[in-house]
Amino acid sequence: METQTSPKDEVAEVAELELEAVIGFNGHVPAGLKCHPDQEHLVYPLGCTILIQALNTQEQNFLHGHGNNVSCVTISKSGVYLASGQVTFMGFKADIILWHYKKRELIARLSLHKGKIEALAFSPNDLYLVSLGGPDDGSVVVWSIAKGDAICGSPAAGPNVGNATTVIFSNCCDEMFVTAGNGTIRVWELDLPNRKIWPTECHTGQMKRIVMSISMAHDDSFFYLGTTTGDILKMNPRTKLLADTGPAKDRFSLGVSAIRCLKMGGLLVGSGAGLLVFCKSPSYKPIKKIQLQGGITSITLRGEGHQFFVGTEESHIYRLTFTDFKETLITTCHFEAVEDIVFPSGTAELFATCAKKDIRVWHTLSNRELLRITVPNMTCRGIDFMRDGKSIISAWDDGKIRAFAPETGRLMYVINNAHRIGVTAIATTSDCKRVISGGGEGEVRVWQIGHQTQKLEEALKEHKSSVSCIRVKKSNEECVTASTDGTCIIWDLVRLRRNQMILANTLFQCVCYHPEEFQIITSGTDRKIAYWEVFDGSVIRELEGSLSGAVNGMDITVEGVHFVTGGNDRLVKVWDYNEGEVTHVGVGHSGNITRVRISPGNQYIISVSADGAILRWKYPFPS
Repeated sequence: METQTSPKDEVAEVAELELEAVIGFNGHVPAGLKCHPDQEHLVYPLGCTILIQALNTQEQNFLHGHGNNVSCVTISKSGVYLASGQVTFMGFKADIILWHYKKRELIARLSLHKGKIEALAFSPNDLYLVSLGGPDDGSVVVWSIAKGDAICGSPAAGPNVGNATTVIFSNCCDEMFVTAGNGTIRVWELDLPNRKIWPTECHTGQMKRIVMSISMAHDDSFFYLGTTTGDILKMNPRTKLLADTGPAKDRFSLGVSAIRCLKMGGLLVGSGAGLLVFCKSPSYKPIKKIQLQGGITSITLRGEGHQFFVGTEESHIYRLTFTDFKETLITTCHFEAVEDIVFPSGTAELFATCAKKDIRVWHTLSNRELLRITVPNMTCRGIDFMRDGKSIISAWDDGKIRAFAPETGRLMYVINNAHRIGVTAIATTSDCKRVISGGGEGEVRVWQIGHQTQKLEEALKEHKSSVSCIRVKKSNEECVTASTDGTCIIWDLVRLRRNQMILANTLFQCVCYHPEEFQIITSGTDRKIAYWEVFDGSVIRELEGSLSGAVNGMDITVEGVHFVTGGNDRLVKVWDYNEGEVTHVGVGHSGNITRVRISPGNQYIISVSADGAILRWKYPFPS
């Protein structure tokens, strides 16, 4: 097991990079999207971070404090407190953090559960917080908010049933809550004088159900449970008896993954197949319905529910009004690892990213997605803009190079069978006449791009395994390719042959030309940043790039004074090229960083990571 060093430890005397914006939302957290009672902000998790996003402006705040991915979030009824839980390694304690919403700061860290915090709920008058431990833990604990410590705990479920996975507090009384899960539904009473909680089993007769979601009526008259089999159970918390169940016929496909009671009566129900429905007991037939993209994991009301927000597994956040039941997509982001990011030549106004099956073009300042190009069932490994801005060239794992129009996303041309084991890296020349591609088998291929034709000019066979990065010299007369076989090769693009080879005991992940172009810098899995002489391939200096994990991405400014790196230590680092020292560090990613870029004009640094997040940092030096 690696020892966990906090990212802050190794950067004691280094300035912090300012995080300007985050594009990302973890749609897999059940009920992870919350609308704050102030009706002005959405609160949601992304990796180890919690984002507070203003609804009417671009303003974002970030709550940093968890050491691992956030697994649940809840907000107190008054809006004063936030609480969040995380996952951790097996056998280790998983923290719950109690936050002060207005001050955006940590009040208390509550540590008792092991492995994972499954769910959290506040009592209606902010007196207590109840937490549910994950499968390795299985306990339910009630915490005092005023004291910040545990009052009592108990195993969450009985001996011969599965785990409890959801919890909800009464809306009227601070002493009653409900837990439910695999074959278990329990109503609990808190006996404060004796510091005990007393469970009562709810009986469902012959029905055996696994509960996915839960919601309490505003007056506590009933609570509703959504199940994996796609039906809804309505229970009476006083009698602990089943009031009704439905729908009898058309059950919800892939389960009722989110459920919300409305004050005016009726339920909002979300399914694992992305169907959102308004229905009423006892028939549970859809009165209104709409199909969304991705399994629904959260439904959160703004105020009484005249407007509400829905979060899905494909990291989409929708806004809907109850009356017309029409959706507006307000947030979208990648939900798979981001493989590459690139700016068009000379402008920082927009940039493109690629992940799994799609390429997306973003507006830099507003974080809005301008265009999405999808190729189903394929993975895009790399992208580049042609210098004239007329096409986006992309590398795909089916061995094809595809070119798209950046405004419309129209497919302009395809080069079939460009590489045997998928295209893994791509670059373009500034005269727009050539594309250089690298493949999984290690070949580097130079393509001539005409108005109507794309012709293979040369296949350069030197690398023994996949090409991870290609950079072209400004004059277009030379390029450098980095490969996971431990070599970087400098190619002469006029004579189309090898000029120089660089060898190191590492899997090279990234390479950059210094702007004066007589040196290159490389990095990779050995965590070293090396400077090399282009002329004879000799190493000039080596720096320790990171204390833990590979360096996967690097970029250098046009002036060559500073460069940035990012990798598996999840830190964005800004370096002084001549001193070889780190000047600034950005802490904010919760997945391994896959690529980093400095925007043209040195305004921003954009970094992308394996959890689908895109982070925009303020470039720390005046340009």
